[in-house]
Amino acid sequence: MVFSIIHKTIYKYDNNVTYCHNLAILKPKLFAGQRLLDYKLEITPKPTVIKENIDFFGNSVTHFSIEKQHKELIVTAVSKVDRSYELQQNNLSSETYKSITLETALLKLNTLNPESIDAKQFLLDSVLIKNISSTIKDYAKESFKKDRSVFEAANELMKRIFTEFKFDSNFSTIATPIQEVMEAKKGVCQDFAQLAIACVRSIGLPARYVSGYIETLPPPGKEKLVGTDASHAWFSVFIPDFGWVDFDPTNNQIPKDQHIVISYGRDYYDVPPLKGVIYGSGKSIMNVSVDIRPAVI
Repeated sequence: MVFSIIHKTIYKYDNNVTYCHNLAILKPKLFAGQRLLDYKLEITPKPTVIKENIDFFGNSVTHFSIEKQHKELIVTAVSKVDRSYELQQNNLSSETYKSITLETALLKLNTLNPESIDAKQFLLDSVLIKNISSTIKDYAKESFKKDRSVFEAANELMKRIFTEFKFDSNFSTIATPIQEVMEAKKGVCQDFAQLAIACVRSIGLPARYVSGYIETLPPPGKEKLVGTDASHAWFSVFIPDFGWVDFDPTNNQIPKDQHIVISYGRDYYDVPPLKGVIYGSGKSIMNVSVDIRPAVI
């Protein structure tokens, strides 16, 4: 599947902003199963300084500064991505990864091979996932048993969150603690991903936050609306001797061709699409739209 993606963010300020410095994490990742065919970042007003680098987690980050007065900032990322789930997970067909139990996985994580050492950074507390409560640990233990396949346990956890939690875009903000999400049994995709990560880390396995997009299909007979797609998030579990496997608790599915990966982090705080500092006064209004459509090469 080849997708054309337009991600537009508009900030409107009450008063002139004299200076701003921003980080944009909007460039799709490159890996087996995802190929970036084209990418451009359009910024208005034109930045005084702009540069791109790779962060600690391997994500492409654009740093830009605007050093002139402005009352509106528009950042538009235009991408064309070729997705092929078969290439990404060509070894899933072997079924061998399903035989790795929690007990075996925890033992293998203690080895000194580079892959396990790198994965262990996703075991540590992060800004939005820390001080994991006993309530969340107990919730995780319902699925994760020492003699059970890690894949089956994570898959069940995904299904339980999908079934037992309500999607409610009015309930939470970026700063809502995962314990509140756990107690209220509702939230959005970022909340569900972070709750799942907390569960997985609580039993001793690495789990990471995946930020990206998912193509949303219109009802039969209806035309797809522009800007109705949105940034999406899911979680990934590290299975020793196999690698990372993704799970989408918001949609109760293993991410495939309709899921486009932008970045990996410990939680949302590591990989917001856009963040920055401004010098000015007054309030601001932000509007975000994402449009994903099938494209041709």
